[in-house]
Amino acid sequence: MHDIAELKNIMPFMIPIVGIVMGVGIGMLALWIDYRKKRDIFELHHKERLLAIERGMEVPPLPDAIFGNGAREARTLGTADYLRRGLIWLLVGLGIGIAMALNSSIESATWALIPVGFGLANLIFYGIESRRVASTPAPR
Repeated sequence: MHDIAELKNIMPFMIPIVGIVMGVGIGMLALWIDYRKKRDIFELHHKERLLAIERGMEVPPLPDAIFGNGAREARTLGTADYLRRGLIWLLVGLGIGIAMALNSSIESATWALIPVGFGLANLIFYGIESRRVASTPAPR
């Protein structure tokens, strides 16, 4: 009976400790899995190059994705992405502002101007960038 009372006293301290350990552990596991995946891909590519050299074939150049994070580096934001992000931020800000004005006060609803500002900045950038792209002649 005495052990259960001690466990109840220790439990509130164990929850944050387990949460922190699990959070750090999951992050470290993700990094380790990514490392292993990249190492395996590099080893396979290296074996392929060695076989090509042994057979006298032309060795293809190394792809850039092997040395960097190919999916993230290759993707650049287009103008449509800025339009989408701008509309999302603007509408989220307006929704928060209306909800806070109806449920609380106008003064607290002014905090919704932060996401509205992000949305307007993205929409302004979209407008400027789409005009610049339209005015640039297409390469031949």
